[in-house]
Amino acid sequence: MQKNSVLSLTCEALGTDLEGVCRSEGMAVFVPGMLPGETGEVRIVKVQPRFAFGRLERLTSAPSPDRREKNCPAYPRCGGCTGRHMSYGLTLEAKRRQVEDCFRRIAHMEVEVPPVLGMDDPHGYRNKTALPVGGTADDPQIGFFAPRSHTIIPAAACPNAMPPSGAICEALMDWMRAYRIEPYREESHTGLIRHLVIRVNREGVAMACVVVNGDRVPHEDELVKTLTCAGAVSVILNGNTKRTNVIMGRSFRTLSGAPTLRDTLCGLKFDLSPASFYQVNPSQAEVLYRTAIDFAQLRPEDLVCDVYCGAGTITLCMARHCREAVGIEIVPDAIRNAEANARLNGIANVSFHVGAAEEKLPELVTGGLRPDVIVVDPPRKGLELRVIEAMSAAQPRRIVYISCGIATLARDAALLRDLGWQVDRVQPVDMFCWTGGIETVCSFSKA
Repeated sequence: MQKNSVLSLTCEALGTDLEGVCRSEGMAVFVPGMLPGETGEVRIVKVQPRFAFGRLERLTSAPSPDRREKNCPAYPRCGGCTGRHMSYGLTLEAKRRQVEDCFRRIAHMEVEVPPVLGMDDPHGYRNKTALPVGGTADDPQIGFFAPRSHTIIPAAACPNAMPPSGAICEALMDWMRAYRIEPYREESHTGLIRHLVIRVNREGVAMACVVVNGDRVPHEDELVKTLTCAGAVSVILNGNTKRTNVIMGRSFRTLSGAPTLRDTLCGLKFDLSPASFYQVNPSQAEVLYRTAIDFAQLRPEDLVCDVYCGAGTITLCMARHCREAVGIEIVPDAIRNAEANARLNGIANVSFHVGAAEEKLPELVTGGLRPDVIVVDPPRKGLELRVIEAMSAAQPRRIVYISCGIATLARDAALLRDLGWQVDRVQPVDMFCWTGGIETVCSFSKA
């Protein structure tokens, strides 16, 4: 197989990013845009020792019954979605198979994986969008970086974003054009407007945070008026003058409205700043948390330990079903948010500890902490071995693992098995519709 050769290939399955998986001479060829059962002419664009990547030139067979119109002008160039050319049901089945395959291939376990819990209406689900700003003062652009680049693909009207996000994007560009405000230019570290970060709560109330290469903007009153007319009840200015890929700096100034936005999740209230971590799909977050609570099988006398607790959303949800809940999180600001959220909701049977999970959990367990249930929601890299060993040493009745990285969940499941734990139940939840991302809840008990 050689680069630029054109082959007739048939798609056999979907890969981890919803790309088509074909085979040629025993080698896997990954082809974005192809669906199972379709045959087409594929140009090979990259060849590795064990696999290759191709580009679909044209279909030579009838299209799959699951093929759909992409319904977004930025797709697939912006890279935010990878499955808009297929039915939503096919994306869910591909994710279910991905979970099943990872347990089989990585953990060497045959695990029954039920259908993914998806959305009734998988559109306009994101409550937060962070969009880079580029172009020129006369022709500003707001969108997303194309995959593996910093080229902005205009996508002001993203179909995944909750309204009025699109109107706020258009309003910012109108203000930039009216007053010839320069967008930020990464290569020269010049220009002013870097990003627009929008949060929307479940009632449709929006907060707009404008990230600038400085500490102020000209025509500030006009900016506030423009964004307010577009639906932003809060307008916040964030200064970020560093040469960095990090979106926000540490300086925030409220130009209009409140510095936080209040939202509800599982019947609890949360005050969110522009930088607060919060699940981007609130309706599915409730499904995820209800699943975790169900898997935990909490009793009124239980002590729960929530590791990687963030701003305490899971901790507070579980605290209502048990005697006491303890949260562990490495980010001090997140712990301060968690404590404030506990006070806001009048929940007193919680406590929080600042520290790295691999240090704080072993320390607490050595000091005598014996939770009945341990909940972990780690980053994509999964659990450190010290966390796994400390969980096992604590001898809880049950471990509930919430994962955004199914490969690392499968890896960690094998490590837990070696310590005498077994998988009881698995349930995938579709948090990131039209992408390859999948959240999975898994419960463990002693074998």
